[in-house]
Amino acid sequence: MHTNKSFDKINLDWKLIQSELKLKLGIEVYESWIKKVALHEEFNNYILLTVPTRFIRDWITSRYLDQILQTIRKHKKQIVRIEFKILEKKDTESEKFDDLNQIKESGKVSFIKDSHLQYSRIDPNKRFDNFLVGSSNKIAFEASLKVSENVSYYNPLYIYGGVGLGKTHLLNSIGYEMSKNKKVMFISAERFMYQFVKSIKSNEMVKFKEHFRNTDVLLIDDIQFMNGKEAMQEEFFHTFNALLDKESQIIVSADRPPNNLSRIQERIKSRFSGGLVIDIQKPEYELRRKIINHRINELITLHAYEVNITDEIQDFISNEINSNVRELVGAINRIISFSRIYNKIPSLSETKIILKDLLNLTENNVKIDTIQTIVCKFFKISKNEMLSSRRSRYLVRPRQTAIYLTKILTTKSLPEIGREFSNRDHTTIIHSVKTIERLKEKNPDMNDNINKLKNIILYNKEG
Repeated sequence: MHTNKSFDKINLDWKLIQSELKLKLGIEVYESWIKKVALHEEFNNYILLTVPTRFIRDWITSRYLDQILQTIRKHKKQIVRIEFKILEKKDTESEKFDDLNQIKESGKVSFIKDSHLQYSRIDPNKRFDNFLVGSSNKIAFEASLKVSENVSYYNPLYIYGGVGLGKTHLLNSIGYEMSKNKKVMFISAERFMYQFVKSIKSNEMVKFKEHFRNTDVLLIDDIQFMNGKEAMQEEFFHTFNALLDKESQIIVSADRPPNNLSRIQERIKSRFSGGLVIDIQKPEYELRRKIINHRINELITLHAYEVNITDEIQDFISNEINSNVRELVGAINRIISFSRIYNKIPSLSETKIILKDLLNLTENNVKIDTIQTIVCKFFKISKNEMLSSRRSRYLVRPRQTAIYLTKILTTKSLPEIGREFSNRDHTTIIHSVKTIERLKEKNPDMNDNINKLKNIILYNKEG
């Protein structure tokens, strides 16, 4: 299977990512939730993680998914989503029974009966009534609504746009509505390919054909990854035609228009172009503000506590994060987390630091060498002393402080930071950051020193 260029071999260091998440989310969250997650398989633009139960999957998805994805993308930027596989052996009998009932649901929502694919079923939380509409996505929204009301009204419907703009939400909304009285199949292009290869290897192509052609509605996400493999494209073309002949509805999403798809047969691209092709553009300012307000209200309802993010900060986020809905929501989640941990709303300068990796601001241009120089001057030691292997107390604390500031003020990974501090191991980096965080809580002087150094590094301001 992995000879297919649409898949990568696993090259993420999951232990390292977990170490970073432990540092980022805290030991309690790590021990309760993150420790139970394992990397199962790595694809072109998403990874498959395993969890022991549905409850853990749902908890992590609702609370920590943005932070996990952000950490993973530091190591592999092309990863844009995370999917989960539940380890059946650890499910309780009642959970298995609940899952089975949810899956069958009168046979109206269909998916390949393989553990790889069981999380591709329709998500009831992504519906038309909670899809936020603006001028950038209005046409795509209205076309999706029409399709869900009238089978074959537009066939196929092809929706394209950048990452995090709501394509999958719209496909899910269509599937959710149509599953009330139609048989629906919702799958990603990569999973279609995976199942095709698996069916050939297990000599079950007849079952494969029957499964994909026996549906009223076929929704395929991220069609741009269905490239190469002529035999697989041949099968997809015939499946596509068979569904059109029986007047089944086909809805496709992609990150580009049909004529820009690479390594996909011309006749398939022609079929896509023969339907209704609509794009979703980057969200305009008004929609970005609407998304921010919606997420804040969601959190108030979900956690039953008041959230008071100032208009200044909302305006700043709306202006600076302008290309991706997912990043907007992630930004708000981080601000809320900060306000809960420190029991205060962050200032604008603190907001810039919290969102440093999402913003194209000064923080991203901070050099490790600059941090080291400023810290050495502050503590009156030489850079050679800081980078040496000596463990004298008067050197250890400045060294740990510089490492801590590098971690929070740059987007460098732990191994990269270690290399800049005389090839120290990433576990040493983690220990240094934890030490300074602990000292900040207990020692007001340490907290004061860190804030002073931040101001000097970021804004060239003393004190």
